[in-house]
Amino acid sequence: MLSETDWERLHVAAREAQTHAYCPYSHYRVGAAALTEDGRIVTGCNSENASYGLGLCAECGLISQLTLSGGGKLVAFLCYGNPEGQTPVLTVPCGRCRQLLREHAGPELVIETPAGRRPFQEILPESFGPEFLS
Repeated sequence: MLSETDWERLHVAAREAQTHAYCPYSHYRVGAAALTEDGRIVTGCNSENASYGLGLCAECGLISQLTLSGGGKLVAFLCYGNPEGQTPVLTVPCGRCRQLLREHAGPELVIETPAGRRPFQEILPESFGPEFLS
């Protein structure tokens, strides 16, 4: 699927998602985009909360959109972050969000990072998943 991925389309979608971020406390905008196995693009942005710890990362919104739009597995992912007024840059998901993505990752999920495109297993090796619950 990597050769079929329109990475530029994902970049545009993630940067567009960033414009919807609600970040009045950190002023750090994050937008995420992913391609599903059936060709949909799902996105998310961060949404902060006055009680800080209740803020939602962009990946949370992305996973919610994935579920709302029919579910499925992710095959490609990237995210952008930047303080307001600065140029958006590729970034990587935090640890919690890596676990969220892992739950919905296809076996060949590729993530684009500042260091290039990498198999998702490289950024969350030996991860815990639903197969350990049975």
